[in-house]
Amino acid sequence: MTTALRVAIAVLTYRRNDDLAALLPLLREQADASREGVRILVVDNDPDAGAASAVRAYAERGIEYLHEPVPGISAARNRALDAAQGDDVLVYIDDDERPTAGWLESLLRVYRTHRPAGVVGPVISQYAHEPEEFINAGRFFERRRLPTGTAVTVAATNNLLLDVRAVGALRFDPDFGISGGSDTLFTRQLVHAGGRLLWCDEAIVHDVVPPTRLSRDWVLGRAFRSGNSWSRTSIRLARTPLERATTRLRLTAEGLARLASGGSLRVMGEVTRAQHLQARGLRRLKRGSGMLSGAWGHVYSEYRRS
Repeated sequence: MTTALRVAIAVLTYRRNDDLAALLPLLREQADASREGVRILVVDNDPDAGAASAVRAYAERGIEYLHEPVPGISAARNRALDAAQGDDVLVYIDDDERPTAGWLESLLRVYRTHRPAGVVGPVISQYAHEPEEFINAGRFFERRRLPTGTAVTVAATNNLLLDVRAVGALRFDPDFGISGGSDTLFTRQLVHAGGRLLWCDEAIVHDVVPPTRLSRDWVLGRAFRSGNSWSRTSIRLARTPLERATTRLRLTAEGLARLASGGSLRVMGEVTRAQHLQARGLRRLKRGSGMLSGAWGHVYSEYRRS
């Protein structure tokens, strides 16, 4: 007889009580339908503990509340990892996401079959209202889809299962807590240490994109931050001064190449009035600029709080 897994699902939240009210019943349904031992943790990263009352309503349904007042998503991710030390696996999901039927079981099926260090699932965006044509043309919210079982080398924590023992003492770097990118660094470190990350295309969650993110400024700012974080994590992974120097030069060359190709696409789009080329060109320009800035020490703090 197969021993039941001890599973913790962690929801990281910051002042999104309406989202929690929509998500937590769905997670409870997934837990109740599972044959494993599942518990649900809400890690509140609000210094004022604003989610405490919202989660308290679910206490009788086995949903636990953890308050992490240290600002930054790294601190919240690490609090969840520390709380899951008695579990076999930890599953991260964002508070503004909604799991589809069979989401948890799909992640666990791939884990049980292959025993990787992590299992990664797809995120499909849904919009609060129809975005402007520029965003659709640039396909800014379309994420990758891969065949189940495909090995990947990097992942976000918006739909991620981790083997707690395989993670060991590895933690999310607080230097990336306000800038973003700590999950990029963490999963790259896990793979560099020999861990396997496998894709599970059936484990779908829907990401509810709010109106505040359906703007040209936001999507281009995210492209810049993505490039900035990639360079910073790449340099952090370098083990020697020589490797850091060569990594910095390689990222500089890649950033410049993106600037050149992005500029060409943008001009071509303006000449032909093809909005998809303009959008792709601007996105490439922003990511290339972010890569250059990160390669030479600039930190773009997307999640800086007032």
